[in-house]
Amino acid sequence: MPKLIRITTVPLSLKLLLRGQMKFMKSAGWEVLLVSSDGKEWDQVLKQEGCPYEVVPFTRQITPYQDLRCLWQLYQLFKREKPDIVHSHTPKAGLLSMIAAKLAGIPVRVHTLAGLPYQVATGTRRRLLVWMEKITFRSATEVWANAHSLREQIVKEGLVPEEKVKVIGHGSSNGVDLEVFDRYNLKENNLVAATMRIVPSESDFVMLVVGRLVKDKGIEELIEAFLASKIVNRSKLVLLGSFEQDLNPLSRQTINRINDHPRIVQLEWTDHVACYMAIADLLIHPSRREGFPNVLLEAGAMCCPIICSDIPGNLEIVTHKKTGLVYPVNNFKALKEAMEFAYVKRVEMLSFAENLRREVAEKFDRKQFQQRLLQEYYRLWDKEIAGNV
Repeated sequence: MPKLIRITTVPLSLKLLLRGQMKFMKSAGWEVLLVSSDGKEWDQVLKQEGCPYEVVPFTRQITPYQDLRCLWQLYQLFKREKPDIVHSHTPKAGLLSMIAAKLAGIPVRVHTLAGLPYQVATGTRRRLLVWMEKITFRSATEVWANAHSLREQIVKEGLVPEEKVKVIGHGSSNGVDLEVFDRYNLKENNLVAATMRIVPSESDFVMLVVGRLVKDKGIEELIEAFLASKIVNRSKLVLLGSFEQDLNPLSRQTINRINDHPRIVQLEWTDHVACYMAIADLLIHPSRREGFPNVLLEAGAMCCPIICSDIPGNLEIVTHKKTGLVYPVNNFKALKEAMEFAYVKRVEMLSFAENLRREVAEKFDRKQFQQRLLQEYYRLWDKEIAGNV
């Protein structure tokens, strides 16, 4: 039985971004071990995946002494478990696990790239983040970018040789679950609960944003655009996600506007994202950087109209005035105008959403993605066996 170790910095990534992958690999005959930092999500991860786990105390920040401790712990883990494949996600887990796996002599080391934090950094921090990416890529035997645009960028910038990088299928890290993100499969009590948390009037135009409330996600431009729009008193802006002020914080002015404005509703994360997409008239994704955004796939599957920024990851999913509206990133005036257009042209926006729903169902079904992923694992395992003969 081949052995696979899957590693993320925090267990939330296992719970949300990679949901079902490990259970699928286990059912296909693989021995799977999960590794991440400690967190409240572990109980749910273990319940949904049914795989054993190890806690390594990763941090998401640059913490040299703690990082060295984690590196040593990973090295000992790999020497003890002797996996056939180590597969990492997220920047910190990727850096440390790829180095440790190489030092431990693990033959197949895969890192999935889902974004480049250095894109929005400057100066010394940017140089350090670039260096960390280079070390991760050099230590891996293969790099799997979750978007074609990411692959092209890291090759163009000389961070990794072209032959070392691939994209699985049409992109994404896990596809989209078309059974969960289906308007006709939602439970009425969950829909009622979501509606009660938003409390919209019958005439409110509900605009939804899903994700972490940080600067990189374009939240500051979003709030500015919403408050300046002509539809501010006819809409509700729902922010489904948590503030993360320890990393990439929002300005105090933006936080005050979110907390104080009667037309803005901030809700903590929930597992019932599909219900909020069903209620919403529009999903807005104003992010400044992305790899391949799952939220757009999920909104597409739910036939929820979309406005998004024109960053490369978004453009691999949404085509302007075909499957949604696209505006220049960081341009609050253009975002404001897009909001107003979506309010007036609702029938047109729904036609865009229908187009995207068909594309998502055809290209990004999670079941198809997981089958492709399994084939890649077998390819790597067969290659390892052949090399040992």
